[in-house]
Amino acid sequence: MATYVISDVHGQYEMFVELLGKIQLKSTDVLYILGDVLDRGPHPIKTLKLLMKMPNAICILGNHELMALECLEFLMQEITEDSINKLDEKMLDNLLTWQFNGSQTTIDEFSELDSEEKQEVINFIKDFLIYEEISAGDKEYLLVHAGLGNYSPEKDVEDYSLHDLIWMRADYDVKYFEDVYVVTGHTPTQTIEDNPRPGFIYRKNNHVAIDCGANYPGGRLAALCLETGEEFYSSPNETE
Repeated sequence: MATYVISDVHGQYEMFVELLGKIQLKSTDVLYILGDVLDRGPHPIKTLKLLMKMPNAICILGNHELMALECLEFLMQEITEDSINKLDEKMLDNLLTWQFNGSQTTIDEFSELDSEEKQEVINFIKDFLIYEEISAGDKEYLLVHAGLGNYSPEKDVEDYSLHDLIWMRADYDVKYFEDVYVVTGHTPTQTIEDNPRPGFIYRKNNHVAIDCGANYPGGRLAALCLETGEEFYSSPNETE
């Protein structure tokens, strides 16, 4: 049995399938997805539906799933005068924020589903974990989408807010724990200052950043085996 982590697929279905082939995922293995399956790339719902069929895949909530949950049930409604009247300022703000963050491909694919499939997708996302603490090999890991925002060594993990865990970026200059490795997505490694390997997995101070910017030109999807530390990569994104 092996434990793998992948993050920030962002609708890159072909890259995801390629990466699954490279790690040769077995039914006895466990695959953690550290959020942001949705938005930006061409096939977010197709990717999500593949994960729904994978009993050994465990999904952790990303900020893009949270934005989707805040909007998708509203978008399931038939557009009537009554539903438009229910479009209050908060929902409008949610829709605009999500649109700004690349929702269109998710909305396009979601709209093609029938009502039962739409509800199944929403229910699946609602079951995403917020974080996971696991042992693999001889190491302890905290798996979370973004990091521990408003970090304090006095806090337990359950003391952090949802916003801290899925929106606020990790501080790679701070070692959160002496004996726990914190594996995160959310921050493309191309954007980490002084990173000697932009676009590849980044390790520092017991941080392991695995968002390798699959939607960036030249970016890729990454998978990490927690037992061995072995890194796997999809082909680079060739879009300009």
